[in-house]
Amino acid sequence: FTADGREEPIVDQTEDEIAGYADFRQSLGRLTVDAGVRIDHHTRTGTEWVPQAGISLRAARDGALKAMVSKGFRNPVLRELYMFGVKNPDLKPERLWNYELSWTQRLAGGSVSYGVNLFYIKGEDIIRRGRADGRNILLNQARIENWGAEADAAWRIGGGWSVNANYSWLRMEYPVPASPEHKLYAGGDFGKGRWSVSTGVQYIAGLYTAAAPDPEVREAGFVLWNLRASLRVNRLLTIFVRGENLLAERYEINAGYPMPRATVFGVLKLNL
Repeated sequence: FTADGREEPIVDQTEDEIAGYADFRQSLGRLTVDAGVRIDHHTRTGTEWVPQAGISLRAARDGALKAMVSKGFRNPVLRELYMFGVKNPDLKPERLWNYELSWTQRLAGGSVSYGVNLFYIKGEDIIRRGRADGRNILLNQARIENWGAEADAAWRIGGGWSVNANYSWLRMEYPVPASPEHKLYAGGDFGKGRWSVSTGVQYIAGLYTAAAPDPEVREAGFVLWNLRASLRVNRLLTIFVRGENLLAERYEINAGYPMPRATVFGVLKLNL
């Protein structure tokens, strides 16, 4: 609202974007080839080609080796360009390239599965808050160069029991907020009749809660334990209970914004 009480829009801008997609897949025995491209035309930034390609080789029984390369592209949105104090109408699109090599396999009739993935990501013109002419403003000032590895495994034990675990390691040439260097998770599920229970423990280390242009802040490791349970009392009533951060850890994902400590929720669901 203006000083005299009249309603006034925050921003009055119009931009148009149109895109087209094409995908291709061809199987050659054990080898499968995928390719695709998106053409994106924006009234402000022009035309951009966004390709991707990959191959998959069935190298063993129920196992596959995959390789992929893809381009990432994002135009700044109206909020970043024209709204609020950090707006910048001169922002350029974000661009990155992603490369992946992975192996996945199922064993024991599909009850056991595992996978390993190696990746490399390099990007530029990443939009991040900075300072210009003495004020906070969004700028294309950040770069990304990450590489690392991920692994996961799952086992359906039987009798309603299953367990799963995953781990990721991330090496950042330029620190990225809210991205941990190490992330480890182990959990289990049980379901029988009307009962269902799942729980998991996650360990996080090397998490940057702030990076340039702010003073760099790196969070010490913390452990989170979550639990969910449900009971279907009858066809009309189901009870849900969920607990988060049950170890009451003190931690932050973004600097200055502490996360809740131990929290428990309860829900009654009526099916009428």
